[in-house]
Order: sequence, then structure tokens, then C-alpha cells
Amino acid sequence: MARLHEFQGKALLAERGLKIPSGQAVQSSIAAKEAAQQIGGPVVLKVQAWVTGRKALGGVLFADTPDEAASHAEQLLALQFGNFPVEDILVEECLDIAHELFVSLTIDDALRTPILLLDCEGGSGIEDRAASVARIPITVSNGIDRSDVLRVLAKSAIPNPSHADIADAIDRIVQSAREVEARSLEVNPLVVLANGDVCAADCRVTIDDYAVFRQPELGIEIARELDHPATDLERVAYQLEQEDHRGTFYFAQLPTEGWESSRGLIGFHGAGGGGSMMSMDAVTNEGYTLANFCDTSGNPSAAKVYRAARVILAQQGLAGYFGSGSGVASQEQFHSAYGLAKAFNELNMTLPVVVRLGGNAENRAVEILEDACQMLPGSVEGYRKDDTPAFCAERFTVLMESRGDCSSDQLARQVPAWVGGDAEAFAIEGGHVWIDIDQCDAELTAKMAEWSSGVLKDNGEGIPILACDDETAAKSDSEFIACEIECLRAGRPVLFVDLPIPGIDSPKEDR
Repeated sequence: MARLHEFQGKALLAERGLKIPSGQAVQSSIAAKEAAQQIGGPVVLKVQAWVTGRKALGGVLFADTPDEAASHAEQLLALQFGNFPVEDILVEECLDIAHELFVSLTIDDALRTPILLLDCEGGSGIEDRAASVARIPITVSNGIDRSDVLRVLAKSAIPNPSHADIADAIDRIVQSAREVEARSLEVNPLVVLANGDVCAADCRVTIDDYAVFRQPELGIEIARELDHPATDLERVAYQLEQEDHRGTFYFAQLPTEGWESSRGLIGFHGAGGGGSMMSMDAVTNEGYTLANFCDTSGNPSAAKVYRAARVILAQQGLAGYFGSGSGVASQEQFHSAYGLAKAFNELNMTLPVVVRLGGNAENRAVEILEDACQMLPGSVEGYRKDDTPAFCAERFTVLMESRGDCSSDQLARQVPAWVGGDAEAFAIEGGHVWIDIDQCDAELTAKMAEWSSGVLKDNGEGIPILACDDETAAKSDSEFIACEIECLRAGRPVLFVDLPIPGIDSPKEDR
């Protein structure tokens, strides 16, 4: 699920009539000082990070003056949770709180219905008081039954004059969650102030990933369940996924603090959730630190797997590349082999690589991968479904122990010298296909027609040309990648699929 920061969730509630503290999100100590001056009194500064127990982690500080707020902001902006830095701080007025409540709307998967969780003693430690939390059903058509809320409040120590206002606030919370299609919306605490006002002192919201496109006003840039602000590479990966729906491509960077004490930082490439988790365990049991999680499954195209590998290898400091998934995937594994082989050759891969390509046509896939990568500086080994993740991880260690002094920092995309010259070119989605026609002949062109699944043909003079219209050719990136790799395997690298990735590759004017 996509998450909103606290200040975003509170703004959502405020738009629907619920009182929230005066304050604003800032990104610098100067802005924090200005915010405190505008508030004009004691303030609380809270890091905007998706962690629980922020106060215990040093992420909540109180300031009596604007100068103290600036000092605290500088301290908070230096924090990291995992290896992800704090980017936003919420500066708010301090509240004179009389009572705290815990209010949370969630989806009960067992009952297949939304549920309101309500406890009249909110704040920290709610997990330890789970037995006292009331569970109030919410109907899709009518929302919450106000009388259920009032019955819970009647048993509490909160004075009766506030009960109606609390029920009103809960109505707005439920309505807010429904309008933005929230998977969960938690206000902890919902507070009653000393003057009797009801106010949302905190707010956490997750939006159903499949509803994000219907809620553009929320400004969610990545419909993914991340526990940190999106990194530049995660933004690149998400955009690639949105542009190509052939299979799935999920990429998330992981906390890597302390990786120096492990056997190395590595890129991980999975295929299928459960099998990927098992494979991650296998390689971490060998003592390695994973820089990322990646999943390409659901029968992804060669082009999608190529781009996924390029994103993984754009991370800094990687010492190796480990790929392994379910081992029984129904997808045709040779598509993945072509995509991986292209990425590794384009970067002149120096890192050790182990990839388990279990599934349909796995023998062909392993042959393609190993044969196409045999001349690379780094060792590339492919394995099948009968090779366990643990065995593959052990083989990876063997390769890692014999590797030289290399890292992903040294990898650079290489484009053939003849690209951009007199070579033939035509556009495909996301790039171009280049063919060095001076090096083609009738025998090779006949093979290229086969390798490209009939997208290319002989023009009658031994020169490959399109055998389809431009629109069909533009969507045939995977067929051209297969042709590129087969030309390479034949020792005749005359075709190059140029797919520069925005955010990773620098554009070149001559292409």
C-alpha cells in the first residue's frame, strides 16, 4: 500500500472538517525557525518517517523558542532510519491535552469488511492494550453506527459533553478513509483538549495501490508499500513499471547499515514472491548483505528484465549479483535470459553472477545466459529448478571468493562504435534498433529473421529490413533483444537495441 506522511494525512482530515494542530512540514532548520515564529509558542518537532515509536528513537523533540526549534531541526534532519535519511520534519504547536483516544480504520481480511478500532486510552503502548480495544463494524453503504461509538465512550473516563464531538470526529475519519479509498487510516491519538475541542494529534494513512490513480490530489509518486521516502532509483524503477505492463517489476532498496562487516553488498533479482524470499534467506545465510529486493515475474518481457537488471546494477558498491526465484515459474525463462544477457554484456560485467532460471524452457535459458556471457570479465553461472537456492548461494560464494577488485561503481554502459554512424536505425518504444548493414550477408540475415521471430526479413539483397509495419516493430523490443543476443552468440554482433534509461543513462545527442 502507498503511504502518506503524517502532515499529508492531517491535511486530508482538515479538508473534511476535523481540527488539526497549527503547523507545517519543513526541510531545513531555517524553515523550522520560521514555522515556530509563525506558531508563536512552544512547538513539537516530529520526523516524518514511517516508523513506530518515533519518540523513543529520538525522532520527537520539543522547543520553547524559534532558535531552539532550529537547533532541534538540524539534529532531526541528521537522523537516518535504516540507511534512509530524514527529509521532512513536522513543526506543530504544543497541545494542552486532557484525554487521548486511539482510532483506527482498517480492513478485516477474515470478515471481508472495514472495521473501526477504538480505545479511550490512546497514545503510545496501544499494542500492549490490544485486549481493551473495541472493534466496531463499518458497513459499505451506511458507514459507522454512531450509537456503537457512544456506547464505548460511555464506559470511559472522558466527560459526556465531549462524546458527541468525538463521534462527529470519528464520522469524519471514516468518511475520509472511504473517499480516498484508504486501506487503513489511524489517528493515534485523537485528543480532547483542555478547552473541549477534539483534534487529530497524529495521522497515518495507507492507500490501496490500485486506487492511487483515482486520487491524484494526494500527490503519491509511487504506489508501493515502502517504509522510507522513495529513492531516486525507486522512482526510476516505478516509472519503468508504469510504462510496460508485460509482467511485473517491483524494486525496493533495503537498509544496508553495517554491510561492511558482511561478506559483501550484493544486488538481488528474484522472480516470484515466495521463492524470492527463500532465495534471499539462502544468500543472506551465506553472510551477504542485500542492497535491494527486486521481483520480475508474471511472464515479463526481455526488455523489462533488461531494465530491471540495469536498475539493480545502478546501485553503488555492489560486489556481486544473485538472482533466484520460485524455480517452478510458468513463464518462459529464455525471455529473462535474453534480458539479463543484454544487461550484462552492455555493462561488460565484471561482478560474479549466479542466476537460477527454474521454470519453462529452463535448459534453453541457462544455455543462452552462459553462452552469451562467456567472454565477460566476470563469471556468470545459470542454474535450474532442481538446483536449490542454498546450493546456488554456495556457488555464489565460490565465485565471490575468487573475484578480483571490482564493484558496480566501475560499470559503464557500452554502445558499439558503429551506432549513430551509417548504420540503419528505426524507432521502438523507449529507444532505437541499430543494424550494421555493412557486416550483414544473406546467410546471417536469414538467421536474423528467425531470431527476431519474423520481425526482420531479407530485402532480396542480403540486407535485413522490417517485415512488419512501424507500429508492430515499435512494440517488438523483446524480439530485437533476442536477435541481438543471438547475433552475439554467433560471433556476429551486427544489431544493437538502444534502450537508454532516463535517470540512469545520460542522453547522447548523436543517437
